[in-house]
Amino acid sequence: MSGVWVFRNGVVRLMENGGGTAAKGGQQSQLRRKALVFSPTAEVMTSYEALEKKLVTLGWERYYDDPNLLQFHKRSTVHLISLPKDFAKFKSMHMYDIVVKNRNHFEVIDT
Repeated sequence: MSGVWVFRNGVVRLMENGGGTAAKGGQQSQLRRKALVFSPTAEVMTSYEALEKKLVTLGWERYYDDPNLLQFHKRSTVHLISLPKDFAKFKSMHMYDIVVKNRNHFEVIDT
C-alpha cells in the first residue's frame, strides 16, 4: 500500500495511489480501487447485506445504537466494527479493519 499522508481538519489520512488515473494539480496520480473478499469462497462483498451474512456466520452481532452507522460486535472479544450507513462510503480503511478483526476470513484486493 502506497500513498501520501494528508493532514486535513485535524485528521491524518493516507491517500492511496496506484491503479486508475486522476489528474490533480497538473500531475497525474493513480488511484486504486479496493474490494473486500470473503476468502473461503472468494466472494466479493458487493453490499452490506452480503457482508452482514458473512459476519453473522463468524459470530458477529449487529448493534443498532447509532442510526448513522452499521456496527458489529463479537461477544468473545472487545472488537467493534463500525461502518458508514451508505455502502458508497465504504472505504479501504473499513475493509482493512474487517480483515484485521477476521484474519483468516477476509482479504482486500486491488480491482
